Amino acid sequence: MEILVTGGAGFIGGHLAEQFVADGHDVRVLDNLDPFYDVGIKQHTIERCQEVATEGDGSYEYIDGDVRDAETVTEVVAGAEMVYHQAAQAGVRPSVEDPRKYNEVNVDGTLNILDAARESGVERVVYASSSSVYGKPKYLPYDEEHPTTPVSPYGASKLAAERYVCAYNEVYDINTVALRYFTVYGPRMRPNMAISNFVSRCLNGKAPVIYGDGTQTRDFTFIEDVVTANKTLLHQDTADGEVLNIGSTDNIEIKVLAEEIRDMLAPELELEYAERHDADAEHTHAGIEKATELLGYEPTHTIREGVEEFVDWYQANKEWYEPLVLAS
Repeated sequence: MEILVTGGAGFIGGHLAEQFVADGHDVRVLDNLDPFYDVGIKQHTIERCQEVATEGDGSYEYIDGDVRDAETVTEVVAGAEMVYHQAAQAGVRPSVEDPRKYNEVNVDGTLNILDAARESGVERVVYASSSSVYGKPKYLPYDEEHPTTPVSPYGASKLAAERYVCAYNEVYDINTVALRYFTVYGPRMRPNMAISNFVSRCLNGKAPVIYGDGTQTRDFTFIEDVVTANKTLLHQDTADGEVLNIGSTDNIEIKVLAEEIRDMLAPELELEYAERHDADAEHTHAGIEKATELLGYEPTHTIREGVEEFVDWYQANKEWYEPLVLAS
């Protein structure tokens, strides 16, 4: 199958591209190597995908380009049977400083993808949405009927793009699915994520830093579970036109997470606290019943199991990954 992955040198997009190539598909990746997500990690991801392509039947092509460039998008979408639209300007906190860029990339870029898909007859567009669309919880866990009242420009841009994805499904007869990811983590994750920072600091004898009092809770989702959900959509149409939560089996307080990583790696350290950022969500927790019903989605990693796997990967890749974390 011919598959296009936008943002395919990034964290989630890179894992999708790697798996699709390993499964024998022909994969094109569109990415502009935006430095918000460390370019060193993206280069490692591209090299890994190229290695996988030489080992099996799949092919891999990297295209340096921006989803804001409609002409480029039209060219790379042409011929694709499936489009996994992972490209986005990420980061809740930075979106407060530059909301217009988030609108340009996340909303206008998504419209470029949708228009190109409509013209070329793509079989399905899978859009990477976010739990940030929910905002302050009215109840937990969030189900897909929960009000969407984002509290950051990032969340607002992801919601606007998501609604366009659903609208195009309705009025242009394009098969689309929107997956709302809940704090995805794992190998090659962004260096400035909480888990990577906690692990790095503990391994280097520095106390984990918690923003706020640590009672915030997160639903952390391991990357392998996210990849599995996306793979299902290659051949299954039961979720066309739908929005689905993709989360884990539980959530955890940030303080408890930091304590458990500390106890695993450096039990002698004390936790440190810093001022909480206003744009950060207080709590996230995914209701995944809809994804289970429509896709058979069943996450396989608890947060503790996933963190253990990430620590093993971190230590095996410490030479190149750790400097990026320490610099973040």
